[in-house]
Amino acid sequence: MCTLNSYFSYTTDGGALGNLKNGSIPQDDVFAAVDFETGSNPWPIFKLQKKYNLPGKSVPLSSEFYTGWLTHWGERIATTDATSTAKALKTILCHNGSAVLYMAHGGTNFGFYNGANTGQDESDYKADLTSYDYDAPIKEHGDVHNAKYKALRRVIHECTGTPLHPLPANIKKASYGIMKLQKVVSLFDIIDNINDPLKVSVSEHPLYMEQIGQMFGFLLYMSEYQGKLPSSILSIPKVHDRAQVFVSCSAGVRTLRYCGVIERWSNKTLEIPNLRCSSKTSLYILVENMGRVNYGPYIFDRKGILSPIQIDGITLRHWKMYPLALNSLDILPKLQLITQIPYAGASKMSIHGDSEKILQDSSCCSNESTSAEPAFYEGHFRIDNETEIKDTFISFRGWNKGVAFVNNFNIGRFWPACGPQCTLYVPAPILRPGDNIVVIFELHAPNHELTIDFTTDPDFTCGPEQ
Repeated sequence: MCTLNSYFSYTTDGGALGNLKNGSIPQDDVFAAVDFETGSNPWPIFKLQKKYNLPGKSVPLSSEFYTGWLTHWGERIATTDATSTAKALKTILCHNGSAVLYMAHGGTNFGFYNGANTGQDESDYKADLTSYDYDAPIKEHGDVHNAKYKALRRVIHECTGTPLHPLPANIKKASYGIMKLQKVVSLFDIIDNINDPLKVSVSEHPLYMEQIGQMFGFLLYMSEYQGKLPSSILSIPKVHDRAQVFVSCSAGVRTLRYCGVIERWSNKTLEIPNLRCSSKTSLYILVENMGRVNYGPYIFDRKGILSPIQIDGITLRHWKMYPLALNSLDILPKLQLITQIPYAGASKMSIHGDSEKILQDSSCCSNESTSAEPAFYEGHFRIDNETEIKDTFISFRGWNKGVAFVNNFNIGRFWPACGPQCTLYVPAPILRPGDNIVVIFELHAPNHELTIDFTTDPDFTCGPEQ
């Protein structure tokens, strides 16, 4: 089988004339490789590839042989057939071609590092799941006892003569059971505690995230307006990527009202109620960066609010912006600012004994769901000794949307209300003997029982498509 010198650089270009013409670099030490749909006839593409490499230096290489595919929120989990995938690989390897398996091991988009794609325009935005399992032969959690791994392994053996060794055992997993969490604090009660005051920005117009040096996470925008009509219409023509809107009276007892969601992919105006405040009305817009576009013409993907904001056709000015990167949440136990209360469903909830928030409907993947204030929830579980530390998965069934942290490590976003992913992978090295802490930043409504389930099953799916 032909191989590339390990010191070669190469470009990965689609297997069409326009891709190679515009993507290849005609230099002696830069090789032009190709990628194409699994199952396509590779050899006409390799013949085209040869024209964009120097004579004698055009190894037929599929630099991204797709073993599976990624999944976006709101879709069904992408899967590909093991037999047809192996057959396509054999067409390359057994005829003296080479291939890079993309992916051999999918992995996980921990933290805020999931990517995204767009369709016909930049508003047709599709964020990747936290899981990047990709239906790859080596699963997200490292297991190899599956049909696709075995089929590809047999093809590589048949075409290259590589010896077949016994398969390693699957990685051991643990079920730590159901954990009860408690609400620690609402986001709006600790804005000044969880961000650097030197990074809070004041501007005549809303700034996008990059302008204030924030690459990931959330940005809270705050301004004021005079509410005179029975209700008002809020317009944000360009938001990247998802905005939750709240209003409250600027003076006196704080009554926070949730108004709804404005999303990049289904941008719409939002009706804002008149709270009949004695002074001005405070407007809060919490914007989530849901992942950067990583391919295509819209790859220059700024985040936050990228347009003027209008109430009843009048542009709002004088904005204050709080960056929320959520880098360190170990201060939460010191911020017992609210009375611990169970989730009360779509009813009023008293905070500090003298204020209330009213729960209304929110949009989530085109479905309606109950929403409360964004809040932090915390739970603890104990592992007695090192030998009990194993990989596990957390099921967020019954929760809505948010981010989860285990021992201050961001294990990623969950969104079971949208689906299809319902569990997040927790690798053993994140865990420790003794007390382990889970913190959940829930953007809408928590599970009614305030519980999560530690399970050995990575295959829980949920959401409207399942």
